[in-house]
Amino acid sequence: MTITLTGLLVLLVIAGVCGAIGRALGGGTRGGFLISIVVGFVGAVLGLIVADAMDLPEILSVNVDGRSFPIVWSILGGALFVALAHMLTGRTTRRFRYR
Repeated sequence: MTITLTGLLVLLVIAGVCGAIGRALGGGTRGGFLISIVVGFVGAVLGLIVADAMDLPEILSVNVDGRSFPIVWSILGGALFVALAHMLTGRTTRRFRYR
């Protein structure tokens, strides 16, 4: 199983966009586009696990170099992943004011 450099870059961009949307829905996290890419890929795996457990079909997926990437499940899984991370760490975002 090989993937071209162009296919890899396209997958990274798609995962980054899905991860950014998932982060926004899940409550947001610090970090940039690299964190969004990680959230997108983890969300895709988590979303597919949840969808498979509930016998739900792939709603929207993109094929890149013969590989399918689930857009909707990546966004929903990323939001679930970020929400669980916030719940487990117990961190809240605080804004400090200078006095």
